[in-house]
Amino acid sequence: MVFGWTKLFSWTKHGDGKHLAPGEVVKPDERLTWPRMIGFGAQHVIAMFGATFVFPLVMGLSPNVAIMMSGVATIMFLLIVKGKIPSYLGTSASFVGGVLAIRAVFGGDTPGADAIVTGAILIVGFVLALAGLAVHFLGVQIIHRIFPPIVTGAVVMLIGFGLAYVVADVYWPKDQWMALITMLVTFVIVVAFKGFIGRIGILLGLIVGYALSWVADQLFGQVPAYTDGALKIAPHLRVDFSKLEAAPWFGLPPFHLPDFKFSAVLLVLPAVIALIAENIGHVKAVGEMTRTDVDPYIGRAIAADGLATVVTSAVGGSPTTTYAENIGVMAATKVYSTAAYYIAALIAILFGLSPKFGALVSATPEGVLGGVTVILYGMIGLLGAKIWIENRVNFADPVNMVPIGAGIILAIGPVKQLISGDFRLEGIAFGTIVVVGGYHLLRVIAGRPADTAAAGREAG
Repeated sequence: MVFGWTKLFSWTKHGDGKHLAPGEVVKPDERLTWPRMIGFGAQHVIAMFGATFVFPLVMGLSPNVAIMMSGVATIMFLLIVKGKIPSYLGTSASFVGGVLAIRAVFGGDTPGADAIVTGAILIVGFVLALAGLAVHFLGVQIIHRIFPPIVTGAVVMLIGFGLAYVVADVYWPKDQWMALITMLVTFVIVVAFKGFIGRIGILLGLIVGYALSWVADQLFGQVPAYTDGALKIAPHLRVDFSKLEAAPWFGLPPFHLPDFKFSAVLLVLPAVIALIAENIGHVKAVGEMTRTDVDPYIGRAIAADGLATVVTSAVGGSPTTTYAENIGVMAATKVYSTAAYYIAALIAILFGLSPKFGALVSATPEGVLGGVTVILYGMIGLLGAKIWIENRVNFADPVNMVPIGAGIILAIGPVKQLISGDFRLEGIAFGTIVVVGGYHLLRVIAGRPADTAAAGREAG
């Protein structure tokens, strides 16, 4: 038993630990030299930080708690999946609509509502963990029936492309020219530089964009006002260090205990469907990239995400999910080592204990984040297409084409569907439900059996 746990924290050095030959990848149980792994770990922190920091703000929860507990959740995840699936657990966006509905019912942005929100999230995490256990013990064939390659490819694609609105509406408009410059600089670094420099191109592109933003503030002053229809951007500095100056160096984040209301749970429970599909899509994407069979660990991955959400919400943290942003980093670097994720998790925990350091990273200009995330989200979307190509999905078949196309558009919109009162489905969650439900509904209408081997190809 001791040996088994020890093995989870040992990695074989890949080659000389410094270089990757063309076509090579660093597998989950391998590593490069530790200084290089620290660089990759830092890159994963940067990749997850924006969404993990922003979504708690949108839901009215503490970003510092979310950052710290994302590190704890990631370590839990890696241990439960026995290090077979490299992934980072950050804040889930699937709960935003439900959480806002809870706040509308239970008093808005108050400590009492905070507790009810995290209590509802905790129950959803428990349900998700039970679903993962069912998959683990009843067999992965259940997943193959519900999520064949046509569906998993679509889920991966809509998760990536469904985040396009974050770039278009949140990040890019804040500083369009710096977003464009950061994107182009990252292009050049990733492609023009070989070896380690090229493989941490996302991180370096962000650092360059950050530095250029500060220089632009000194030379040109504020970003001018910008109006485009309903979108209005006020004049602002690119880099705002005001929160950095006020933040203490060390301190615990503001934890709180959950409170449980059944009616609140009902408002966020549909997120379970999206989370199951999202986890499967991410795990499948990792399997495609690492060229390994991860099917035996899908149940563990779902259960791990559920348990992590239970733990994080128990202290006032945000719901978790496996992160597309970090899968994009792996796709760019070809480094899938779980060592990088343990390092990233430890850095995140330290962020939670250092409000000043967290404030420094959170001061990253939104235009710079736009230039980086447009690459990461796009790469994730294209991984979905890769799953389709490798499984020879037939899009001449309307059973495949119709629900998949509709679901992706709903996610990209993002289209909002009002269910009742203050509860609505939108974006990735709505698109995922349409993809999964629509595909299986049309299969029944077409009179096709649930063939797990050929479900994704439908060659006719």
